[in-house]
Parts: sequence; structure tokens; C-alpha cells
Amino acid sequence: MATAKDNKMIIVFTSIIYILIIVGLIFIYSSSSVFALEKLGNANFFVKKQLVGILLGSIGLFTLRFIPIKNIFRMTPLIFIFSLSLTILSMTKFLGQTIHGSSRWINIYGVGFQPSELLKISFILYAAYFIDKKGTKIRTLSKGYAPFLVILGIISLILLKQPDFGQTITISLTGIILLFLAGCKIKHILFTCLATTPLLITLVALKAYRLKRVLTFLNPWNDPQGSGFQIIQSLIAVGSGNFWGVGIANSKQKFFYLPMQHTDFVFSIIAEETGFLGCAMLILLYMALIYSGFALASKTENVFCRFTILGFTILTGLQSMINIFVATGLAPTKGIGLPFVSYGMSSIICNLTMVGIIINCFINENELNSVKFTSSNSLSNQRASAHQIL
Repeated sequence: MATAKDNKMIIVFTSIIYILIIVGLIFIYSSSSVFALEKLGNANFFVKKQLVGILLGSIGLFTLRFIPIKNIFRMTPLIFIFSLSLTILSMTKFLGQTIHGSSRWINIYGVGFQPSELLKISFILYAAYFIDKKGTKIRTLSKGYAPFLVILGIISLILLKQPDFGQTITISLTGIILLFLAGCKIKHILFTCLATTPLLITLVALKAYRLKRVLTFLNPWNDPQGSGFQIIQSLIAVGSGNFWGVGIANSKQKFFYLPMQHTDFVFSIIAEETGFLGCAMLILLYMALIYSGFALASKTENVFCRFTILGFTILTGLQSMINIFVATGLAPTKGIGLPFVSYGMSSIICNLTMVGIIINCFINENELNSVKFTSSNSLSNQRASAHQIL
């Protein structure tokens, strides 16, 4: 049974997430209202859809919070295969929908869903399941490390086919970090990083739009009205905020200067309207969320539950860092939203549902004591490895 201190940790973790969601609603409305009114005839269009996503995600949170964690554990492989299948279906003509040149959506009777958001969540669950099942074998090349890389490779191939390079990078980095925390040999990880570097360079070079993004990142002012337009407008928004900002809802860049202002570049609008102070507070919120996630993981003994919490925390941290880097010109554009803040129904539903699983893992991990794939020695070894790092 959870102690009062455990309940307090959960309340803090969940409160930070819902504060981020409230911030997101404010700035989704502020950044999208002009665009929505002009293009769709309803200034509240995007914020209303986000509210529906938050409602559905909150229902998912409370539902997954009370489903027996051992059932989630047993169903994890099926959930993972299902999400992979949906992601593949998003590239078919029958169900798939192409937006901005990428086949990432499934459209059924006018309702769109992005399966790769579900894939992110199911991958975290399956990675935790895989690490738990393998025990100390995860540290061996042939029985643990290499099979995990094969799974990552399959996911990467599917995502690159859409194409979704940003999602590929974040999921792959999350997987590698989880392997490191599970105690895999550093030499294996270093070799993987060195071996994949030429592959990444090749992937960028083979696609003209990827190469153009990199070149634009290096010098956006080389084509200020073309490929460099978006990042230049983002930098203008960030710079215009100064210390205090121009005031909420007073952004000028949202008036059709900055594309994707309520999704990938919502941070730029936040920077313009709230300035350095607002940006610092938002970054502190993400730092608090990451710290809270690691704190929950450090108190969790079960391997599956521990790595589920770690995986979500790492993925959220990577996504927020990449998004902020892109908005401030520190990284090439990736198409990655700001977790819990950017507009995106699929993202908010899946993320909130995952929060329910995390709460369930933290409170009810003892239910998994009767469902063990690993010996007590291997479990204690993995706990010690993760504890040393956390």
C-alpha cells in the first residue's frame, strides 16, 4: 500500500503535468486563434479539440490507473505489436492520411489519429518488459543487446518510411539510454553510436529536404523568404519577448508570420509573449517533471515498473529539449511538439494514458511479484545498476 509520502510524490508529479497542460491551453488559444478564425471561421477551434483530447486522456489516465498492473504487463507485447501494425496502416491508401508530405495519420470517418504517438508509449512499455524478461542477459551482446537493437531497427525503418525522422531519433535515443541504465556494456553502446553515425549522415544526405534542413539550420539567412523563413520568424518571436514579454495574446508573429505556431513552434510564441521570465519558468517546470519522474523511479523496486517510469521521463525530457532547441535555432527542425503544451490530440491522449500507467506502476508494483520472468539475483543486479545511476 502506498504511504503518505508516496501519495505526495504522485500528487506532485501529476500536478506538474496538469500545470503544463493549462499553460498549453492558454498558448494554444493565443497562438492559434487568429489562424483558426481566418482559415476555419472559429477562433476556438484548436483549443476546443485540445480540450477533448485532455478529457479523453484523463479518462485514459484514471482507467489505466486502476487496471491491474499485472494485466498491463502481460498484454505489453500485444499492445506493442498492435501499435506497430497501426503505424504501418497509416502508410496505406486505405486508412492512411498524408499531411505536410508525411503519412503519419489514420483517418476513420473523419476522425484522425497519429499511431506513432501510441507507438512511443508502447515502445517504452515493451522496452521495460524486455529488460525485465532478459534479466542479466540484457548485458550480453547476443541474447540481450543485439535483439533489442533489432527491435529498434524495425521501429526506425517503419518511422523513416512515413517519414518521421524526429520520432526515430527520440525513440532510438530513449532506447539506448534505457540500455545504459539496465547495465549494458559501455563498449557496445559506444560501438553502436559510432556505427550509426555514418548511417545518419547518409540518411540526411539521401533526402534533399533533410539536407536542406541541416543547411538551413547552419545559415537560415541564406534563404530568408524560403527554407529559412520559419526559423528566422521563430528567432524574431523569441527575441521580441525580451525579459518580460509583450504580454499574453499580444504576439505579432502569430499573424501568419510563424508557421506551425500552435504545434512545433508554440515555445516561440510563449517566448514572445512572456519573455525570458516565462521561458525560464516553463523550463523549470520541465526540469521539475523530470526530477519527479526520476524520484518515482528511484523508489520503485520492480524492474518493469522502474524502467516504464524511466522511459517516459527520458522520452519527455528529450522531446522538450529538442523542441526548445529547434525553436531557438540550436537544432534543425524536427517536427517534434512540446510535451503536454503543443497542440495535438493524439499526443495528449497517449501521454496522459501513460501517466495513468506510471501511477499504477508506482503504487501497485507489488502485484507483479507473482509474475516474474527473471531470477531474484538478476532483479537485484538490475536494481543496483539503476540505483547507482539514479
